[in-house]
Amino acid sequence: MINVDSTHYPYTSRRTATFAKNGMVASSQPLAAEVGLSMLKAGGNAVDAAIATAAALTVVEPTGCGIGGDAFALVWMKDKLHGLNASSVAPAALTPEYMREHGYGVGQQSERMPLHGWLPVTVPGIPSAWASLHKRWGKLPFGDVLAPAIRLAREGFPVSPTISHLWAREARLMGEVLTDASLKNNWFDLFSFNGRTPNPGEIFTSSGHADSLQSIADSYSESFYRGELADKIDTFARESGGLIRKEDLAVYQPEWVDPIKLNYRGYDIWQIPPNGQGLVVLMALNILKAYKFGENDKRDSSDVIHKQIEAMKLAYTDGQAFITQKDHMPYGVDDLLAEAYAQSRRDQIGEQAVMPSVGSPQKGGTVYLSTADSDGNMVSYIQSNFHGFGSGIVVPGTGISLQNRGADFSLDPHHPNYLQAGKKTFHTIIPGFITKGDQAVGPFGVMGAYMQPQGQLQVISNMIDFGMNPQTALDAPRWQWFGDKTVGLEPELGATILRDLQNKGHDASIATNPTIYGRGQIIIRDPSTGVLCGGTEKRIDGTIAAY
Repeated sequence: MINVDSTHYPYTSRRTATFAKNGMVASSQPLAAEVGLSMLKAGGNAVDAAIATAAALTVVEPTGCGIGGDAFALVWMKDKLHGLNASSVAPAALTPEYMREHGYGVGQQSERMPLHGWLPVTVPGIPSAWASLHKRWGKLPFGDVLAPAIRLAREGFPVSPTISHLWAREARLMGEVLTDASLKNNWFDLFSFNGRTPNPGEIFTSSGHADSLQSIADSYSESFYRGELADKIDTFARESGGLIRKEDLAVYQPEWVDPIKLNYRGYDIWQIPPNGQGLVVLMALNILKAYKFGENDKRDSSDVIHKQIEAMKLAYTDGQAFITQKDHMPYGVDDLLAEAYAQSRRDQIGEQAVMPSVGSPQKGGTVYLSTADSDGNMVSYIQSNFHGFGSGIVVPGTGISLQNRGADFSLDPHHPNYLQAGKKTFHTIIPGFITKGDQAVGPFGVMGAYMQPQGQLQVISNMIDFGMNPQTALDAPRWQWFGDKTVGLEPELGATILRDLQNKGHDASIATNPTIYGRGQIIIRDPSTGVLCGGTEKRIDGTIAAY
């Protein structure tokens, strides 16, 4: 084999949109996309393809998701959109009192939940999402749907370039943050070759991961919540200081929800309702819809970007203040999407950047994939460990790395997202979907923690305001708000826009790391012909598989 450098790309690469008639899978990893396509070719539907792709991603993209993470899905099936919330809940023993006893909480040395170790681990939802989706709509046997992922884990797969880079970065982090030698050894035993992470193209196998996936396949995910995997998680937690118990796993159930929407220039933009942060996207779009983007402005202009940043700042500040489990929110979705409230937030946008503050409404390390089949069914699906590999807690012999979603709980008793046993925290992962009238346009999403609503807003505007196809909408250079007045820009936006934003009061700079700007996938469908058009992410190893 020629000795090539698969991590260095000095020349601009151009992708075109992908068209297909019979089926399409857009994913951040080529092998996973091909797995999903194989389900469609075998007679499965978009749901079978989504589950198979998601399971494969837990193997080939462990830097973003795993069996021990959370999931959300929007499913267009039989001319109706359905929502699934399979986000985690705090175990019974994870209470504010326990955190205070261990030095965390108001008035304590540490005022925030930790990111790593056992304390931020909550009850995972991914296995339940797979089973729930399949029981409701799957066509192929559940074991057949998970079989390719099991094979990839057992026989091994060549690690893709961007994942190799992220893997090495996460290994350095885990070496620093996992202070317990035993927990650190567990992580490195699973995810490294004697301390070295896999290079691009190097084969990685995980027999424990394969065994766990097989157990999930054989039991319809029951083993994870009420069987052998639950027992292993419980035993290891008791031995190593974790709080999660098999009783926490046994009572967990995913939740079918009614998606929420906002009409933006004639298109309905759909999200999962809180506890997810999809509401932030809708609040920002509600502010922006009064502006005439596309008529008076170019997409890459400082005025458009300034207004988008300011709207996102205001929406995000409200989201972080108000979004949590629905029954703990001080305001409802309708309150936060009210026209009068959107106008009050819009009135704060001027020519200069402002420091965002919380409004006063009137009361009234992630992976994303899209699938579509020949019958018009489509799935917008997202699953996550939260931060990279998650908590760093690896259950020995299982290949399971547990997420750290509990890190987003507040330890302020006056905050709506205050920690409580059995509660769902504010959640970053958000699948999106677009409809027009009673027709599905298609699924879209941009993964990347707090970049997700910012990335979604930009790709929505790219397509609807500026008429970009899915691939161009994803390729377009992005901005990211980091807090206060701090903004990062991708280099392609250029020095003129950078200077203009700085003159408007933004603390703007060029941030060159492409992975921080989110990684998205889009599929749209022409209802008159059934032709699918897809775009995939250039900032990661994105691929569209179609036929």
